[in-house]
Amino acid sequence: MSAYTSEIKINVVMDENKIPEELHWSASDSGIKDQASKAVLLSVWDHKAKEALRIDLWTKDMPLDEMKVFFHQTLAAMAETFQRATNDEKMSATMRDFCDYFAEKLELNYKK
Repeated sequence: MSAYTSEIKINVVMDENKIPEELHWSASDSGIKDQASKAVLLSVWDHKAKEALRIDLWTKDMPLDEMKVFFHQTLAAMAETFQRATNDEKMSATMRDFCDYFAEKLELNYKK
């Protein structure tokens, strides 16, 4: 029986100061090829060191208002993922409450 392999790629075009100008990503399972993006947050668990490793990238033309919405949506998605991964409804609800507070303080007025 052979294992199935899926690939996710992130390509970063940088300026002379190594600041991202363009981000593109591809995912073999979803048929996404060279999709443009303005920001990427990626966390990877290092099980040996027992720590999260991060890649946080955004292009220099990422609008601030969109960055705030991006963070809010990412935090809300993390609350949902946390619930699925741990089945901890109480903490997931607390995380969702924080997301509501975050949106209120940033005055994010959009439909979730």
